[in-house]
Amino acid sequence: MKRLICLLLSFMLIFTLIGCENTEDDTITILLDWTPNTNHTGIFAAEANGYFKEVGLNVEIVQPSEGGATALVASGKAQFCVSFQDSLAPAFAGEDVLPVTAVAAVVQHNTSGIVSRAGEGMDTPKGLEGKKYATWDMDVEKETIKDVMKKDGGNFDLVELIPSTVTDEVSALQSKAVDAIWIFYGWAGIACEVAGLDIDYFEFADINPVFDYYTPVIIGNNDWLKENSETAKAFLTALSKGYTYAAENPKEAADILMEAAPELKSNSELVYRSQEYLSKEYIADAKRWGEFDNERWASFFKWLNENNLLEDKIDPYYGFTNEYLPN
Repeated sequence: MKRLICLLLSFMLIFTLIGCENTEDDTITILLDWTPNTNHTGIFAAEANGYFKEVGLNVEIVQPSEGGATALVASGKAQFCVSFQDSLAPAFAGEDVLPVTAVAAVVQHNTSGIVSRAGEGMDTPKGLEGKKYATWDMDVEKETIKDVMKKDGGNFDLVELIPSTVTDEVSALQSKAVDAIWIFYGWAGIACEVAGLDIDYFEFADINPVFDYYTPVIIGNNDWLKENSETAKAFLTALSKGYTYAAENPKEAADILMEAAPELKSNSELVYRSQEYLSKEYIADAKRWGEFDNERWASFFKWLNENNLLEDKIDPYYGFTNEYLPN
């Protein structure tokens, strides 16, 4: 009887292990950097269109607390998140370098710049003299504006800095609480258009190519990437299909985004127009979605080093790879 019970228990254990092996799937967590918006559409499109499941992945899309995504990926609590090259730079300096790597560029070029009310002289950087600029009070931010103003013959010391984190650019400009705001045109600039607000706008990258860095990007945990390279490649293959779909089908992609984030439906015109704008920016002039240009990445980090904006000098070519992108 004892031998029979042991035999039965052995069979039960074997079948349990087989069952676990057959039903187990690869679960990936990707954290957003902010509330869902058109920077994230490719992620939701990959989920909705079944691209993740095609490569055998179960993907959880999570919105973490503000500013916590990169730290969570570095600690291994998630495999991937949305981040930015400029905000990653400090994480790569000093003794405690965060173990993360940028594995894909969400859009190919930096589409950020300064927006202001039209006709008030701020269509170029020099025009910021004597005006109220909403600042995050970050050294890199202020040095960027100082740089483009100098190239335009302006004096950054004459700008009135108003510490403020603007979440409603239209209201801030209309109320004249501030005169100029650093925005990403694909969302906030389009929001001004939708609201019928006449604006002036200039992009940093048009004035100094060093500011054509990558923002936003997808980053991954270094240890996980090394130990799960094939899974990482599968994830990026599916994500590439999602963003390529969003580039080629902006209206349908916008519908997918709003289905995933119903709170956006009340601003559907903004979502549709933003998606149309970004559909041309996801891949732009690159040979494939997600591609990093080595020199363009390094150029910005060299500028940070030259201006002593980090705790320590960093290797300009550190922190990114094209290794996991599909060919």
